[in-house]
Amino acid sequence: MPHPSAGASVPATTSSGIPIQVRRSARRKRTVNAVFRDGVALVSIPAHFSREQEAEWVQRMVARLEQRVARESTPQTSDSRLMARAGELSRTYLAGKARPESVRWVSNQNSRWGSATPARGSIRLSDKLQGMPDWVVDYVLLHELAHLIVPSHGAAFWRLLETYPQTETAKAFLSGAAFASARGLKGEMEED
Repeated sequence: MPHPSAGASVPATTSSGIPIQVRRSARRKRTVNAVFRDGVALVSIPAHFSREQEAEWVQRMVARLEQRVARESTPQTSDSRLMARAGELSRTYLAGKARPESVRWVSNQNSRWGSATPARGSIRLSDKLQGMPDWVVDYVLLHELAHLIVPSHGAAFWRLLETYPQTETAKAFLSGAAFASARGLKGEMEED
């Protein structure tokens, strides 16, 4: 990427009009981070960066963010990746017994991480899972795959999930995410 010329300024918005916020941190020495959070593109940089370095890194990181979002938001690609992953998880943890007809991301699930309709063989995952660790998304996908075999949450259902080593950790992670979301907690948390 070409370097901005001297005196270059930080853009106020992304190419799609999302506001850009720059956070300078004295604790950050060399790393730069960028995320979409609460309707803004948040770019965290070391406090010692010059205005030219800030402009360069903001442009670079916002471009990366937009490229990643473009890749993730292509429904056929994203949903086909989910379908492929569902097949891998079914073979690995469920002896291939769960065979979904469709697996897709949805934006209208606000109280569940995922849902399954066994009669149709369909699985829907909340788009709120996007950006969470892969092992968490895998757990939710595996949970919904298990529902294609056993619709209820009885003992037979939970036995299906015993072989997935991250089940309890993923459940705890999702409980924490739900707790934070319900209380409106936002932003990065750091240890002292």
